[in-house]
Amino acid sequence: MSRARSFASASVAALALFLASCSGEAPPAPPPPEVNIVTISTQAVPNVIELPGRVQAYRTSEVRARVDGIVERRLFNEGSFVSAGTALFRIDPRQLSASANAARAQLARAQATAANARQVVKRYQPLLADLAIGKQEYDAAIAQQRTAEADVAAARANLESARLNLGYATVTAPISGRARRAEVTEGALVSAGAGTLLTTIEQIDRVYVNFGQSSSDLMAIRRDIEAGKLNIPQFERVEVQLILEDGTPYPVVGHLDFLDLSIDEATGTAALRAEFPNPAARLVPGQFVRARILAGSRPNGVLIPQRAVKLTADAATVMVLDAKNIATPRPVKLGIMQAGLWSILQGLKPGDRVIVDGLQKVQPGQPVRVAKPKTKAAPAAAPTKR
Repeated sequence: MSRARSFASASVAALALFLASCSGEAPPAPPPPEVNIVTISTQAVPNVIELPGRVQAYRTSEVRARVDGIVERRLFNEGSFVSAGTALFRIDPRQLSASANAARAQLARAQATAANARQVVKRYQPLLADLAIGKQEYDAAIAQQRTAEADVAAARANLESARLNLGYATVTAPISGRARRAEVTEGALVSAGAGTLLTTIEQIDRVYVNFGQSSSDLMAIRRDIEAGKLNIPQFERVEVQLILEDGTPYPVVGHLDFLDLSIDEATGTAALRAEFPNPAARLVPGQFVRARILAGSRPNGVLIPQRAVKLTADAATVMVLDAKNIATPRPVKLGIMQAGLWSILQGLKPGDRVIVDGLQKVQPGQPVRVAKPKTKAAPAAAPTKR
């Protein structure tokens, strides 16, 4: 009997499944996915412009030879800090010293000639009064005296030039800064005419950062300022922050100090420059950085969480809900991300509802179910004393 009953039950179940499959009814549709949203509202948002840049030394001095000669010694350590006036190279001074001695002797000779000419004029003066000599002879003596005095001035100038050249045999640092490697070694022939480069000194206790802004972005900024969408402070108060190559922020804030009023024809950009203190020498010339310019604020800015934005190679989109909770993708123009929030420049307006969580289950054009906002539990009441 038990076997018969089991066989009958199985037959009934199979028949039910067969009838259900023949009826053509589809299984019930799954419920709409649940999502969390944010409703867009405007607020004052800092206007941050991020641009790539390069570090430049505050001052750069190329130390070059000012006299001809043979380098005798290098007097500094390559890569070390040198103060202005520090001796860097010694050029063989013997030829220069001989030239200075010759100029000194020439000056002494010219001075002796001038002294003799003055004595002649002095002797001729009483003779001219007594008509013992002619006026022409006296005028010739005056001319010789003036020529001799001019020769003295020329000899004195030659001696000063020789002394300067002798001083140039010791090459000194024109500015304080970090000395780079030496470009010549002992025994090298250097030339003043060719301006032989000896070394380079860079002042890096302060540095510049150079970057460029495209002309189209500059025009957009001007339009936003005229439309009241952007408030810009005075130029000298525009702060700039740096992001180093490893992604860490540079701890010292700089300021813009130069804005070119012309556009580079080759790159289509306007040159900008910021100045930064560099006390610890963390910034070095040629280093690549990213500059974040704090260019005022947008009084009606829009911020949304980073996870609400879907990024592709050439676009950014968000999912927006209409009145019937139908999800629709919408392209947006992104600004800078700060503290996990994207600044939206175009594409969203106050009142738009943007999906934040649950995007992986949402299909464009399909309805969704908006989750109720979570409310914080009320604090438990303190026990009453009996």
